[in-house]
Amino acid sequence: MAVFALSGKIVELTELCLDDVAALTAAAAESRISYTHAHVPRDIEGMRRWADQALAAATANRQLPLVIRWSDSGTVIGTTSFHLEQWPWPHRASAPEIPDAVEIGSTWLAYSAQRTGANREAKLLMLDHAFITWRVHRVRFRTDVRNVRSRQAIERLGATLDGILRADFAGADATIRDSAYYSILAPEWPTLRPHLLTATTR
Repeated sequence: MAVFALSGKIVELTELCLDDVAALTAAAAESRISYTHAHVPRDIEGMRRWADQALAAATANRQLPLVIRWSDSGTVIGTTSFHLEQWPWPHRASAPEIPDAVEIGSTWLAYSAQRTGANREAKLLMLDHAFITWRVHRVRFRTDVRNVRSRQAIERLGATLDGILRADFAGADATIRDSAYYSILAPEWPTLRPHLLTATTR
C-alpha cells in the first residue's frame, strides 16, 4: 500500500509511525508555553500512548495521523490529523474508501516552528487534499474556546464559526472545556483557497 504524504515548499506531512515518537517528544519539549489549552504529551511514555491510540484509530479508518516535518531537512516539528467521517447514506451498502467529511485536528507545532508559515502551509495541503482529492463535503475544526491563538489561526483560514459546544471535551488543564466549532464547506473552498495560497507564498 502506498505511503500517504503531502509535500509543500516549507513542510511535508507523512503518516505517523512509532519510529517518530522520540522526535515528536523532543519537538514538544522545546517549550510548553503555548500548550496551555492543547493536548500535547509531555514525555516519551505519554507520546507513545498517544501514538498507539492514533494508530489504532487509523486501523479502524477513523483517523489519519500525520507527522509534520521541515521539507528541506526532514526534521520533525509536530503533528496533525485527519479525523474521518463516513456518512450512512441510504443507498450505500458498505463503508466508502474515502471520507464524506473530515475534521482537521490534533495539531501542534514545536515552539520554534510556530509563526513560521508551517501551520498555514500544512493546512493548505490538507484542505486541498480533502476538497480536491477526497472531494469531501465539509472540513471541520474545533478548539478550546479559551485558546485565542488557535481560534485566530482557524479564522485566518476563512473558516466560519458554527457555534460553541458547551462541556464538549476534557481540557488539557483537567477542566471540562467548551469548544469552538468552525467549518469550511466544499463550495466555499475555491473562493478561500487563493487567499490562503497567497499568504503561504509571501
